[in-house]
Amino acid sequence: MPMAADDIAEMIKTAIPDAQVEITDLAGDGDHYAAKVVSESFRGMSRVAQQRAVYAALGGRMGGVLHALQLTTAVPN
Repeated sequence: MPMAADDIAEMIKTAIPDAQVEITDLAGDGDHYAAKVVSESFRGMSRVAQQRAVYAALGGRMGGVLHALQLTTAVPN
């Protein structure tokens, strides 16, 4: 069963409350998304650590309910 973009955004915002999240359905199938997550909490973290924080927020759904996520993370300017 595909995962809704709103559900992905909500899970990320729950785990990273100050996050600005933009989700794009890349294939229109609910399985392939791009996410841009911007958070002050990422400041001082490596890009890998930032992405791990987002994946952790998704609670193990990557590779299962959520097939693919193209992830971009950043700190606010």
